[in-house]
Amino acid sequence: MAEQDTTSALAPRLAETIRNKLIDGKLKPGQRLSEPALSADLQVSRNSLREAFRLLTKEGLLRHEPNRGVFVATPSMASIIDIYRVRRIIECRAIAQAYPKHPAVGRMRAAVEEARTACGRSDWETVGSANMLFHAAIVDLADSQRLNAFYIQIAAELRLSFGLLDSPELLHAPYIELNAAILEKLDAGKTQEAAAALEAYLLQSERTVLAAFSRIPDKAKG
Repeated sequence: MAEQDTTSALAPRLAETIRNKLIDGKLKPGQRLSEPALSADLQVSRNSLREAFRLLTKEGLLRHEPNRGVFVATPSMASIIDIYRVRRIIECRAIAQAYPKHPAVGRMRAAVEEARTACGRSDWETVGSANMLFHAAIVDLADSQRLNAFYIQIAAELRLSFGLLDSPELLHAPYIELNAAILEKLDAGKTQEAAAALEAYLLQSERTVLAAFSRIPDKAKG
């Protein structure tokens, strides 16, 4: 009973760790997860890991295939469209109503600088992670813990959709300076212009990801 209680308590933290790996781009769509390797890496029991897998499968971030194992989910076209719909509702409204001196603006600025530095050394994984931090900071502008918690799920699914592109440079390079332009408008107190620029940005990003999805083989779409 005590072991079961420990597993139940540990599983959500393990799920958070794996979810963060997804957000950081460490795990790719369609990748098979090795239970022995991951339990050793995270120094947890396989029972606890299986429970974390169950939680993430319920969230749609992983999928279980009988007799084959657990795999990182590949987003569907419908889920990609829905992710961007939710992003436009949350992020554009957050920035339209933002206070330009909000502490989250500093995190947006730091994310832009990190992306520029990483771009200089062609480290596109870090550029992608900095981009995720930039948009998480936009959500922080709303000062809502519920929205922040909800956006973590969206961010994990979003990074999986980014993983569909063969060229991370094609995805991330154009958006570094677009992020900087949105930040510049916000710094100037032009929140409505910043929101309009963000909406155009998200539409462009959605088209890029959907185009990548259309090019992957049907058997790889899950």
